[in-house]
Amino acid sequence: MKLSKLLYSICIALLSHAALAQDGSISGSLSSNGSPIVSANVGLLNTPYGDVADENGAFRIQKVPFGRYTLVVSMVGFERISQSIQVSASNPDLTLNFELKEKVNALEDVVVSGTLKEVSKLESPVPVEVYTQKFFKANPTPSIFESLQNVNGVRPQLNCNVCNTGDIHINGLEGPYTMVLIDGMPIVSGLSTVYGLTGIPQSLIERVEIVKGPASTLYGSEAVGGLINIITKKPGNAPQTSVDIFATDWGEVNTDIGLKYNLGKRAQSLLGINYFNYQNPIDNNGDNFTDLTLQNRISIFNKINFQRKDNRVFSIAGRYVYEDRWGGEMQWNSENRGGTDVYGESIFTSRWETFGIYQLPTSELLNFQFSANGHVQDSFYGDTSYDADQYVAFGQLTWNKTMGNHDIVAGTVYRYTYYDDNTPATFNTDSNENNPSRIHLPGAFIQDEISLKPNNKLLLGLRYDYNSIHGSIVTPRVNYKWNSANKRNILRISAGNGYRVANVFTEDHAALSGARTVEFAGELSPETSWNTNINFVKKFYTSNSTFIGLDATAFYTYFTNRILPDYETDPNKIIYSNLDGNSISRGISLNVDMSWESGLKINGGLTVMDVTVEENGERTRQILTESVQGVWSVGYKFRNGIQVDYTGNLYGPMRLPLLGELDDRPAESPWFSIQNIQLTKKFGNKWEVYGGVKNLLNFTPADNSIARAFDPFDRNVTFGNDGQVIPTPNNPNGLTFDPTYVYASNQGIRGFLGLRFTVQ
Repeated sequence: MKLSKLLYSICIALLSHAALAQDGSISGSLSSNGSPIVSANVGLLNTPYGDVADENGAFRIQKVPFGRYTLVVSMVGFERISQSIQVSASNPDLTLNFELKEKVNALEDVVVSGTLKEVSKLESPVPVEVYTQKFFKANPTPSIFESLQNVNGVRPQLNCNVCNTGDIHINGLEGPYTMVLIDGMPIVSGLSTVYGLTGIPQSLIERVEIVKGPASTLYGSEAVGGLINIITKKPGNAPQTSVDIFATDWGEVNTDIGLKYNLGKRAQSLLGINYFNYQNPIDNNGDNFTDLTLQNRISIFNKINFQRKDNRVFSIAGRYVYEDRWGGEMQWNSENRGGTDVYGESIFTSRWETFGIYQLPTSELLNFQFSANGHVQDSFYGDTSYDADQYVAFGQLTWNKTMGNHDIVAGTVYRYTYYDDNTPATFNTDSNENNPSRIHLPGAFIQDEISLKPNNKLLLGLRYDYNSIHGSIVTPRVNYKWNSANKRNILRISAGNGYRVANVFTEDHAALSGARTVEFAGELSPETSWNTNINFVKKFYTSNSTFIGLDATAFYTYFTNRILPDYETDPNKIIYSNLDGNSISRGISLNVDMSWESGLKINGGLTVMDVTVEENGERTRQILTESVQGVWSVGYKFRNGIQVDYTGNLYGPMRLPLLGELDDRPAESPWFSIQNIQLTKKFGNKWEVYGGVKNLLNFTPADNSIARAFDPFDRNVTFGNDGQVIPTPNNPNGLTFDPTYVYASNQGIRGFLGLRFTVQ
């Protein structure tokens, strides 16, 4: 009896063990927008059971013991899926099909710059590049001006070796052809072209949108080469407190502070403060001139969003910037300002801005956008005084309406510009009186975005402006977009017209710096350009779980009436005139984004361009324009939480402005590269420490970039009756003092250390 009970117990135990040892399987498929997802990882959390999706997106996990699990689906570029499942005797073979959703990345970012209305980048018929705050954190800088050095096809260009003012080149076109906006408003223009990109608190920047090619149909004058739209954070989305401080071993200190607070129950406000200070004269190249301009700058920004009925928009913002900068001979001090004993360039800048948007309380979508700014500059370039005042008022009423497959945006615009200075630009020689410039610029525009088919869009636009000086100006545009059904292939074709009315003294401070005098060859007419470009975007996922995104563009711009500074006809002059011929900017660019499940990310870009000027039947390469530009950013986060970022750029040779045939300085710049590395470590959710090295290769231009730096007032230069330099034994090359031979900063290698504090 006992033996039979023992045998019975053993049988029950074996049967129970057999039941427990039973297993099943999990199979299914993965897709996104109707296309299979290849090489995605499918696994059971905290177990060795898993599979990789095949070329059809199918997966199968076999011999899974009965039990409850968490199934995880992961793939680079897609949102992670976690789902609780149970494999049991009643359901041993599970079949699960998943639709993966792509992560919100650069292609799905909301953009406004291309069409004046919010639309996902994927759907925009106008190619718009988007760069978030995370992109700029990989190489922290004191200003957005310097941050753009790692954007493909965009180059911050210094225009003066002494005062270090500069502008932004897009596809080889000079800064005045680039319109810079803040929250869609034309704030940075005219006098502030060389200063307006400094002093914007970067902690308040949400993203930067870049459109390459004319955008005058929507934005009017100045948007000839492209536009840069700096989008600030909405108070509701900003951290409660953010502080970012870093310093370099050169003595630079930059501080960004952001604070969010409520104004009553119906308004949220965002305050930003930027302070930059550098007061450490350095002369590493031994020319007795400061390698880096000394600066003391403060910027205060405040943005207020009001809550209104039916979620109508009302936002207003303001910014004030004050800057004191100087560069020059090492022994210069404030007592030498404007004198002829010691050469220095000293600039006091005071600037205010206000801008906003108000949605009208109507059934139609009507938005009124407005801005105003004032800019006062008190400066000396050696003993040359330049005092200028500029005030700009801007208003724009837009109407947006969808009718069937037509999405229409129309608007009326008015812009008033007042400009006065102490140069010949605002002096009436006939009456011998000062004559400030006052320009009225009313206009109207309309664009129609037509959805031809689900995968095809056509955008047509037309703008009319009436310039109170130059008369009527018409700018058309056309854009076409096609995308594949899975939206992994996008083709955009664009063509358009741009125009610009130039004011030399507000845009080109080389016209003031040094010993050259300015000459105008006749009345300057508005510049016009025609542009076409083809853009193709491709994204795909490889068999080793790698995401690759490609963005390729071919561009062509044809200019007439272009205004170019002539440095070569007379080495003592800068001659401005409309080009009696044409200018062409053409090239190709490629951006590549790659990311892996491991956390490694690589971004790279290459632009090859040819920017030429043809006059009197002779075609030459434009001065200070590289033929090749490359950029890269490599980021990797280790398991211990340390993030490493390696960024850099590469520039091909540029033709440089020489002072004559005897000038023995190189006619072209060398190939050069600026490379940086940074380590970042987070401590909890609030603190972040970062540091690294900038300009790892310690590249600086040649020591003789400033011609005759030892004689800045040309006391020992002999001039003939025609104003030309006469070579002498102590000046055999016939040179004069000239700081315009500049293509890169004189600031060499330096270390930096920073701290961020954020309270959400």
